[in-house]
Amino acid sequence: MDSDSLPPAPRPPSRGASTRQSRQRGLSQAAIIDAALDIIDREGLDALTMRTVAHALGTGPASLYAHVGSKEQLIELVVERVIGEVHFIGEPDPARWEEQLKETAHEMRRVFASHGDLARASFGRIPVGENAMRGAESMMAVLRAGGLSDRVTALAVDLLSLYVMGIAYEDGLARGTEPEQFVDFIAELRSYFESLPADRFPNFVSLAEQLTSGDENTRFEFGLEVLIRGLEAVSKNEA
Repeated sequence: MDSDSLPPAPRPPSRGASTRQSRQRGLSQAAIIDAALDIIDREGLDALTMRTVAHALGTGPASLYAHVGSKEQLIELVVERVIGEVHFIGEPDPARWEEQLKETAHEMRRVFASHGDLARASFGRIPVGENAMRGAESMMAVLRAGGLSDRVTALAVDLLSLYVMGIAYEDGLARGTEPEQFVDFIAELRSYFESLPADRFPNFVSLAEQLTSGDENTRFEFGLEVLIRGLEAVSKNEA
């Protein structure tokens, strides 16, 4: 085995049939991934089927199975491809590990939000591809550089990824919405909160302005700050 290659990763249960050995000419796994990602970028994850990918490539669905075992595996390959677009931190710096973690979170959000609602495909999946493993390795190195415990480091990778992917998913959904439409919606939402019966919903009424103020970037930064401070606090309590 090449010293730079990874050993075969365990496959999650019920993810479809394994890939058959390729016998098709003029068609490759890379081309299939390209076509699938293009469909997601233009039409969203729900539009992705083996049939729509085959149509985009000018072939039949059966020909794809020589390169990709199932739609589930194709989605995993697309997610792995997109993770490869993320620029993770190179060398962790103990003096600025918090900033590095935030930079990584912003980069992950930017990349996945640029691909429609693809972030939704990361939910419920354990990414074990080369790009995903290198990304998680980078994040764990940064967390350890910050002095966080082994337990907190191991759990934080999943927690931070879930948070970022959740925000990126919402970003992708809102990508086609005009800013003016969103501003109008927020104004209507604030008015709705303020109009609620104060005896039944006192907190909604009194916090109507705070609940509907601040843009998505402000809320994202707030969440990151809460998560990072929380990780530090839990790690110190374990010491």
